[in-house]
Amino acid sequence: MVEIEIRSTVSTDLARLSALDHTIDTDYVWQLDLHREVGQVEVSLREVRLPRTVRLEHPRPAVELPDTWHLRPMLSAMSGLEAVAYVRFSDELVPHAIWITDVVVGKPMRGKGLARKLLAAAEAWGLQRGLRRAIVEVQSKNAPAVRMVQKLGFEFCGYNDHYYSTRDVALFFARSI
Repeated sequence: MVEIEIRSTVSTDLARLSALDHTIDTDYVWQLDLHREVGQVEVSLREVRLPRTVRLEHPRPAVELPDTWHLRPMLSAMSGLEAVAYVRFSDELVPHAIWITDVVVGKPMRGKGLARKLLAAAEAWGLQRGLRRAIVEVQSKNAPAVRMVQKLGFEFCGYNDHYYSTRDVALFFARSI
């Protein structure tokens, strides 16, 4: 793999980061089954194969990145002088936790472990600030991301339907850092 440096995002990264292909293609969706009885709610997730491959848009429009990047911390992955991926997060949403909202890797760099490195860098940022948990939000249709966070030891900890402006379901996964 090409040498990658992960560092704080600077304004000169934004044009390249917003130009990254933020879409993914998937053949699976994580279907949420909700069963309610008096005094009890049971939630289960199961991976379901779709009848055809679907192109999934990122839940936050890339064109808004230059206007919103300064609102919460963001790290860029650099290949030489070129920004090739980023992670955005907040330490203000949940006490003692880093909430990871976006992990975007440009298509040429996918499948090389860069998303894992970005998550680790965000967690290291949180540890430096005394945070104890990491929470990642993922679209239910983003099966590759769900598989990745589960493989990294994150456990399902909740959901919110109609969470994104796209009205997609958000799944939440957490682990101690």
